[in-house]
Amino acid sequence: MKLYPESALRRAMKVVEVMLKAIGKEIKWIQAADILRVTPRTIRRMRAVYQEQGIDGLTDRRRGRPSARRAPYELVEKVLCLYHEQYFDFNVRHFHEYLVSRHGLSCSYTWVKNLLQEAGYVKRRQGRGGHRKRRQRRPLFGQMLHLDGSEHQWLALRPGERQVLLLVVDDATGKNLAARLVEAETTKTCLGIMREVVESYGIPAQLYTDRHSVYWYTAKAGGKVDRERLTQFGRAMEELGVEMIPGYSPQARGRSERWNGTWQGRLVAELRLAGIADLAAANRHIATKFLPGLNGQFSQAAAEPGSAFVGAQGADLDRIFAIRHEARVVANDNTVRVNNLTLQLEKSRFRDHFAQCRVDVCEHLDGTYAVVWKKRVIGRYDSQGQALRTPGGQPPDPRSLSLWGPGKGSNMGKGKRSASPSSPDIPPALGSLSSVALSSGETSPG
Repeated sequence: MKLYPESALRRAMKVVEVMLKAIGKEIKWIQAADILRVTPRTIRRMRAVYQEQGIDGLTDRRRGRPSARRAPYELVEKVLCLYHEQYFDFNVRHFHEYLVSRHGLSCSYTWVKNLLQEAGYVKRRQGRGGHRKRRQRRPLFGQMLHLDGSEHQWLALRPGERQVLLLVVDDATGKNLAARLVEAETTKTCLGIMREVVESYGIPAQLYTDRHSVYWYTAKAGGKVDRERLTQFGRAMEELGVEMIPGYSPQARGRSERWNGTWQGRLVAELRLAGIADLAAANRHIATKFLPGLNGQFSQAAAEPGSAFVGAQGADLDRIFAIRHEARVVANDNTVRVNNLTLQLEKSRFRDHFAQCRVDVCEHLDGTYAVVWKKRVIGRYDSQGQALRTPGGQPPDPRSLSLWGPGKGSNMGKGKRSASPSSPDIPPALGSLSSVALSSGETSPG
């Protein structure tokens, strides 16, 4: 048996929403009276009734009794004022954590959520879609990583501007390995964050991405990826031995999509609260405060001990993570054109001239360039195309430079790669794990 007819409940819920906005000081009480089409005297009476009896007091009191467990008016007012004045861009879970930790309130999450929904501050989410089967996490740390870019207005103090959050998450533990706010999801920024992961943890077995043009070529928009034509990013992952897996729907990338939602619900508000309005300060805040706190709260232990990361010692990361402009023809004046820059090749003892030779130009992540001829570096340049010289003032001897190994005069055998010094940040290799052996044959691992 219903206590109230539906029309009375709808009327009461509208009255409650308007009154909660007035309690939260979003509108004035006289404005609330105008919206509800009542007199100022009536709105004062309704406010007093709501303070004493809650929502039931706004309906016909002959149909039921007010709840004995209703929240005090002062608590409702405090919560709504805090949300409206300080935490208006927080999600409900984040806001509830702050109410408990910073303001010492003991109200439940469900009560706070219902209150904000009744006040119209938070929209009710739509129900979940059709039935989907949950994919089990990879058992080993580093067996699969998720890389995704999320475009959003991350800096609330710069309204109208949108930035991209690049996020790398481990599938087995849910740990955020690296995060960076950038202007756009480009080849250079994506290579940069993956190099950060490789230098900090090692080389993963698999990498799961969407079908963004940075990661894959697709002959037709929305179609299947072309695994034979590699992008610059795909070429770098192939050289590292990382198996790349494309995602064909947001549902398939569910874990990375949910992480993007978590970051959007928390980071935007924290950056605003901290008064951060530029990318450099935002990235420092992420690295020193936000990322460690998020991992401590949400990451979990892997199903099996050990790590699938392998060491990167010996790999020439400068060469691998460079954007390559291949088969450029040297002009008769010994210059090479790239990115609207003219790179002047110096006179070399290695060859009389390089006119009409085919060379490769490596564009490094720091903005510098290297011109390579037959696996020999014949010139290095800054971001403006000016030649980089040695401390003595002369350009380096081309015979002493190589991206693949030492030049003539070295005591190493011909064709052997030189091992770069091991990095203290890279954990020792735990043994190579074949990407094929680690793959379970799934095409939709999200």
